[in-house]
Amino acid sequence: MCLGIPGQVVRLHDDNEHLAEIDVVGVRRNVNIGLVVDDGVAEGDWVLIHVGFAMSIIDEEEAARALEGLKLMGRDYDDEVAAIEQSRIT
Repeated sequence: MCLGIPGQVVRLHDDNEHLAEIDVVGVRRNVNIGLVVDDGVAEGDWVLIHVGFAMSIIDEEEAARALEGLKLMGRDYDDEVAAIEQSRIT
């Protein structure tokens, strides 16, 4: 199973056409956009990122759904950890 993280293109690098600065929930990272360059990726676009590579361009609605899904997965993990911490084996 692969986990894709949505991020928004903030800046395309002038010195390397395959790199862009991407914002993922407030954290900015350089991401390789070489796989989507031919699709016409531009600043403001949303991309799906996997292991440092933009795999596809997505729309804002799809990005929002993916981010909500990731938040729900995190919440489930937090709830499970809290339940374990509160349990007592006797």
